[in-house]
Amino acid sequence: MERKITITALLLGVTAIILGAFGAHALKQHLSPEALITFETGVKYQMYHALFLLFLGLTVAVDEKAKKMVFNAILLGVIFFSGSIYLLATKTITGIDFKPLGIITPIGGTLLIVGWMILLRQMVKRQK
Repeated sequence: MERKITITALLLGVTAIILGAFGAHALKQHLSPEALITFETGVKYQMYHALFLLFLGLTVAVDEKAKKMVFNAILLGVIFFSGSIYLLATKTITGIDFKPLGIITPIGGTLLIVGWMILLRQMVKRQK
């Protein structure tokens, strides 16, 4: 499980850097300042959670069952949260109205919170 988590973390980190550069350079001429800020929010959250997963994959302080639950929540959360933000922010370029998918963004955010809460519970439990 650790290898899978670590590789996923690294892939999320690499794609966050690529998307951040893409947003800062290629999208700058095509999106409004508000849309660029929105896109950048997706990139930031993706990178934060790539680092979070990197920690998760390398720590021995969390049991396998909890690691799997945290990994699944965080990965789905990043896909839903950051992914929907990328789609919503680039509407002017794609011409596709992803607004009906906007409900996915808070679901993704909730999954990110759940992942952090599972880890918090594990750490508190471990301290006892």
